[in-house]
Amino acid sequence: MTQPLHSRRTALVTVGGTTLAVCLAGCSAAPATGGTAGGATTAGTGAGTTIKAAEVPEGSGTIVGSYVVTQPKKGTFEAFGSLCTHQKQPVQQVTDAAIVCGRHGSTFSLADGSVLTGPATTALTKATVTLSGDTLTIS
Repeated sequence: MTQPLHSRRTALVTVGGTTLAVCLAGCSAAPATGGTAGGATTAGTGAGTTIKAAEVPEGSGTIVGSYVVTQPKKGTFEAFGSLCTHQKQPVQQVTDAAIVCGRHGSTFSLADGSVLTGPATTALTKATVTLSGDTLTIS
């Protein structure tokens, strides 16, 4: 004799629970990888994050560890924290027009981190960027 089939209720609970778990995993924050973009490195505690100035495109920028570094015009570098001020999730992209948080569509200025489009209402946190030779240090 064969084993009895599971009840319809058991099947629905299993499918529903699995679906919920997948949805929640997809909505969670990206895991911290500890890495940095391009050839960037993170020096010892308090020393800041470094990147070669040539790796920051003019009229755009790049995400480096927990920072966004931009070069809105040639030779002018700005840096901001990479967490969107809407829900404290990392921004995903820097274009020639803006710093973009793709989760809900907020965009921020390359020049000063101010909000261009919401739902965020607060500018990105300003960071310090210094140029020494051909290397930028962000802290």
